[in-house]
Amino acid sequence: MSQVEDPAPQSLEELARRHGLRPAIARPQLPVYVRQLWQRRHFVLTYATSRNVSKYSGSALGQLWQVITPLLNAAIYYVMFGLILGGSKGIPNYPAFLLTGMFVFTYTQRTVTAGAKSISGNLSLIRALHFPRASLPLAYTIQELQQLLISMGVLLVIVVLTGEPPTLFWLMIPIVLVLQTMFNIGAGLILARLGSTMRDLNQLLPFIMRTWLYASGVFFAIHDKVVNSAQLPEWVATAMYLNPAASFIEWMRDILIAGHTPPQLIWVSCLVWAVVTLVAGFWYFWRAEDRYGRG
Repeated sequence: MSQVEDPAPQSLEELARRHGLRPAIARPQLPVYVRQLWQRRHFVLTYATSRNVSKYSGSALGQLWQVITPLLNAAIYYVMFGLILGGSKGIPNYPAFLLTGMFVFTYTQRTVTAGAKSISGNLSLIRALHFPRASLPLAYTIQELQQLLISMGVLLVIVVLTGEPPTLFWLMIPIVLVLQTMFNIGAGLILARLGSTMRDLNQLLPFIMRTWLYASGVFFAIHDKVVNSAQLPEWVATAMYLNPAASFIEWMRDILIAGHTPPQLIWVSCLVWAVVTLVAGFWYFWRAEDRYGRG
């Protein structure tokens, strides 16, 4: 009588799958993940708002710093780049030109930088609670958006005081901010995933952001400096205009400053960057949902 051999031993993973067991932290399907994120929208908004409140809770002036900070930045940048370095030559209404560039760029800069730290800086929260990890970079974006809205109020007052009356074009400001926010969310999600594994990224980001700042025409008119002054080919200026930060800056300047006329391609550039970056960033972040907080 032949002896019946025992079945081949199964791995724990195979055994768990056979009996319908799943990992405690598993990546849900993309539609489910989007629904879970929407269900946590109140947490995201509350978390962003509480971070803004706590940011100034230890200072004597409290929330007034949200207005004072952009005003101080405006004064410093105007003195340095407008007066000392002579960047205002040939640019109509340079104060509005400069401040628009700084406030718009700072929104993206701060969002991307905060996004890179959103996972690595909240590991205790991630390991203790189960929630869509995209909530964190999204909350950081909303936090910076809340700051920007205050800065935009300051900017609009300065623009009017420098001789630019309100026009119907100002109604397009929310459109620009929505598209820029879409881009910022996507970029923040990409940097959040990269920052969760690349420990040196936060050390490199200041240099990357500084290079991006100088390449975005914040302090100078791109076409004038690149083509007229530096005698570089026209395509170099076009490439700089297509830089996402420069595109959003130029569109906002076009709305606020009557004498500023950037190329029409920046509107298309803003739309493409917003949609592509948001979709790609969300997909890229979701693909690693089950790996955040490990190790």
